[in-house]
Formats: sequence, structure tokens, C-alpha cells
Amino acid sequence: MKMIKNIDEKQVFKMKMSENIANAIRRSVGLIPTIAIDEVEISRNDSPLYDETLAHRLGLVPIKSEKSLKEGDTLKFKLESKKEGTVYSGDIKGDVEVIYGKIPLTILNGDQELKVKGKTKMGTGREHAKFSPGLLFYRDITEITMDKEFEKEISEKFPQNEIKIKGSKITFRDDQERTLLDFCEGLVQKAKKKIEVEETGEFLFTIESFGQMKAEEIFKKAVDILKKELKQIPKELK
Repeated sequence: MKMIKNIDEKQVFKMKMSENIANAIRRSVGLIPTIAIDEVEISRNDSPLYDETLAHRLGLVPIKSEKSLKEGDTLKFKLESKKEGTVYSGDIKGDVEVIYGKIPLTILNGDQELKVKGKTKMGTGREHAKFSPGLLFYRDITEITMDKEFEKEISEKFPQNEIKIKGSKITFRDDQERTLLDFCEGLVQKAKKKIEVEETGEFLFTIESFGQMKAEEIFKKAVDILKKELKQIPKELK
């Protein structure tokens, strides 16, 4: 594994592995448990949104808790406002911690009021997207061969990619966060030239967190879940 970017919200790295395993890890992200708003009781809603629409928006607000929770545990919250203007996710109060406080939920006029309370639930992204901790996706790392005449244009646009000169050709790997394959294909198509693209067997993984946990934690938990799933196979076959 070679790390390209590693911050709380995003992790990018390249690794050589079977595509079957890579896809299995990606799918396992949908089995990572998180909490989300699930039950909503609206006692007053003078805003322009229907109750169902408001409840749906609340469910998609990323939240977390410092408490150690297990399946079946719930947390309570409330949302009350008489303030004219936009009601934001940061106005949600209670046992939950709202990750992004500036998500617009609805709008109130001066004489309008909003009173909501409810509970959270622990679930997985396979059950509903609101429980998803983030996204994990990958792409093939390819080796590209083109005519040497394109060297300057590519090096100026993508200085992080190392270009090797082989006679009248240049070769380089599309192995950085910004993909350059589409750009290169556009160049050769315009110039009516040829391009050679060869797979290397490596993949570039990108993990983007919605805030409930760090990006690197999403990958580790997905791998752990996949390991547990594989251990169940011999038991199921007996």
C-alpha cells in the first residue's frame, strides 16, 4: 500500500489486489453500523415543507455520539425554533452530536414555529443510505503510452505524474488522485493520434467520510467485517 492522501475526511491510496476482493471491501462499507435519526414526532410545523419531507431531511443529517452504543440503543433529540429565517441542522439538540451544523432543513417566517422530537436508531447502509458512514470507490491504475509531442501539455497539467521518454513515445502511470486518462484521450482524439492503455493490476482507492468516523477507520472496519463474513462460510456449509 502506498498512501497518497490521509486526512480525517478523505483517504487515497494505491494497492495491488484482486478486483474481487476490492469489490468485496467496497460492499462491506454498507455493513458498518452507525446511528441516524429514525423516529420523528412533529407536534408543530408551520414551515413550507410537508412533515414527511422534513422528517426525511432530518434522517439524512449525519450525526454521532460519544457514547458506546450497541444494536437496539436509542438517543433522543429535539428541534424547536421560532426564529425567522433558515432552520439549520445545528439547531438540533439532545444526546446526539450533529457533524455539520450548517445543513439547511427548512425556513420559517416571523410568526411561524417548528417543534420536533424523536429518536435515533443504529443501522447499516445496506438497510438505508442514512446509515452509511461514507463512500469507498476504486479505479484501475493504468500505464499510458502516447506520442512524445504531448509531453509538455501533460506535464504542465499533471506535474505530479512522472513521465518517462522511450524514443518517440512517452509512458506514465495514471496513479494519482486526479485521473488524467480522460484528458489524454481527448488530446489524441483531437490530434487524430493513437493511445495505448494497459492495466497494471493495481487499484487507486478513495474513501470519503460523511463524518461519523475517520476515512481510515471506514476502510479498517470494512476489512474486519469482510473477514468475519468469510469465517461464516465454512459454518454455513456444514
